[in-house]
Amino acid sequence: MALKNYQAKLIRHRKIAHLTYELVLEETGIIRGKGEDKGPFGVPSPGQFVNLVVPGFYLRRPFSVADYADGKLVLIYKILGQGTRAMADRLEEGQALSVLSPLGNGFTLVDAKKPLLIGGGVGLPPMYYLAKALKAKGQEPRIAMGFKTADEVFYEEAFRDLGLEVQVATEDGSKGTGGFVTQILEGSYKDGDYLYCCGPMPMLEAIYKMDLAPGQYSFEERMGCGMGACMGCSHKVKNYPLGSKRICKEGPVFRTEEILW
Repeated sequence: MALKNYQAKLIRHRKIAHLTYELVLEETGIIRGKGEDKGPFGVPSPGQFVNLVVPGFYLRRPFSVADYADGKLVLIYKILGQGTRAMADRLEEGQALSVLSPLGNGFTLVDAKKPLLIGGGVGLPPMYYLAKALKAKGQEPRIAMGFKTADEVFYEEAFRDLGLEVQVATEDGSKGTGGFVTQILEGSYKDGDYLYCCGPMPMLEAIYKMDLAPGQYSFEERMGCGMGACMGCSHKVKNYPLGSKRICKEGPVFRTEEILW
């Protein structure tokens, strides 16, 4: 799969929840790439991410792919710092942006009778693209979504429209199950036989320690380069010669059996 640096047109930029925005980008041309320089940009797989140039900032920002179809890329971000604040304030529809895609290793689709998707906050977006891929394989995944408050919830109806059973947890109890997403896993979703997870590290560690089923975990981490050169996002793993893997390069997705907390 060719990694490409392409020019994209921002065709939609909308707020979808508290401090949370959705971008839809459409490629307009290759800037620099490896492999074929014709046709659509490198098509990402579920769990991969892209690096986006934010005008006025030196380092690119990484974003998981929420969806990809017909040459259009969907990204979701939450205002968490200066870069994402600038995106909310400065990005306008029709604007040209530079995108490096696809990056990292995504999810491997596994045959499972009761696959369970778990997304926490802005760790939720890659679950949507993954849900579409699993549905295309004839599987019937369910999803548990965790947020702090009701006004942060997004894509609930989008997942329902895909035909998924959806359960929501909010830390303050303002919507769905009160508490963390693990509360859902201890209840009606404890029969899942394979897990796909993405969210903050404390959530992933808590799910891992529940030992419900094997699965794959997509790690969130600050990245300097996004391509494995700076080693800034390394995480210790089991049975690997170097002792650590780079979340941006060998990850962001890791299997249960290789994770070391």
